[in-house]
Amino acid sequence: MKIQILGTGCPKCNQLAEVAETAAQELSLDYELVKVTDIKEIVTFGVVATPALAVDGQVKVAGKVPLVAEVKGMLQ
Repeated sequence: MKIQILGTGCPKCNQLAEVAETAAQELSLDYELVKVTDIKEIVTFGVVATPALAVDGQVKVAGKVPLVAEVKGMLQ
């Protein structure tokens, strides 16, 4: 599973990365966490508000940092 954090590296982007990693670890998933910081690449996902979370290339949430429990639901 490829988990992508889309954002420029702001505090909320880093917080989303931590939440996503915690959720994946708690679910014992085999995953790769990638931070996408290039604006041009972020735009190709159709994201206009960061931070955003994509799983296997599909955007699951944008513009907010969800709770660990919410991210778990997105990863299952």
